[in-house]
Amino acid sequence: MASAEDLQWFPMRVTYNRELRIKEQLDQIGIESFIPMRYELVETTDGRRRQLVPAVHNLIFVHSTQETITELKMTRREFEPLRYIMKTSIEHQTSEILRVPDRQMENFLRVASVQDESVMFLDYQDFIGKEGRRVRINEGYFAGVEGVIKRIKKNRHVVVQIEGVTAVAITFVPSSYLSFI
Repeated sequence: MASAEDLQWFPMRVTYNRELRIKEQLDQIGIESFIPMRYELVETTDGRRRQLVPAVHNLIFVHSTQETITELKMTRREFEPLRYIMKTSIEHQTSEILRVPDRQMENFLRVASVQDESVMFLDYQDFIGKEGRRVRINEGYFAGVEGVIKRIKKNRHVVVQIEGVTAVAITFVPSSYLSFI
């Protein structure tokens, strides 16, 4: 069994929208995972209703060791849909498995776990290349969270991002709650 120091967060793709099934199976064997969720109006045979759905389809964050994940993928058929997300360096002509540092994942979890209108999920392409200043939220519900102030759709938001994967924006944080890092 791996020690807590060996565990890392891996953002992973899941084929064919099977992220909820994979999460359930990981939960059964005691491996921590996270799927960003949000409420959405869904058409059903009974009409429209509000339902909790993955905010980013085909994405799951797995907290384990690379060896454990690879072994699961190779030995258990139900985990075959998991795919590592690779970080590619064109400059060095290399690619490596993307890992999310614990502090960055803590910030993301604090914000992405909120399932109401105070947060919005962003496609990574929506803000790539937009510069912003790093801030820490000092008061309120998100106290302690670090992010970047970015202008999205003409409004300023504190954005917590997993570089190259996804991001979540806090829709309103009073300026007096922020300090620049």
